[in-house]
Amino acid sequence: MKYWLVKSEPGAWSWEDHAKAGTAEWDGVRNHQACGNMKAMKLGDRAFFYHSVKEKQIVGLLEVAKEYYPDPTDKSERFGMVDFKALKPVEKPVTLAEIKATPELQDMSLVRQSRLSVCPVTAKEWRVILKMSGTKA
Repeated sequence: MKYWLVKSEPGAWSWEDHAKAGTAEWDGVRNHQACGNMKAMKLGDRAFFYHSVKEKQIVGLLEVAKEYYPDPTDKSERFGMVDFKALKPVEKPVTLAEIKATPELQDMSLVRQSRLSVCPVTAKEWRVILKMSGTKA
């Protein structure tokens, strides 16, 4: 199993929206590196749901429910999407400031490539963040 972090602006698509939907597509990604990360996702992989812009915090846990497929909102037909199942909210949101202040997370893609909307997360980073959030996998 691999781990990921996906970002969304809460005003456009929030954790609450995804939790209400249950399983929903993650569409609209138009960055080649982010799409490459989605292509690497497999069924059952886990992801952190991150509220970007003003909140800048991890708020929920997702699971890949459908692997990469064409995104019908992309007129160029170059980009795709995956479907995520909402698993549960984290017990305590973990902010970007907390992540940056944690030595074990200094090399995290979220820190190094702050604008990337779909990032890999190592198994160690996953465990550290779960512990910080007080959430059981």
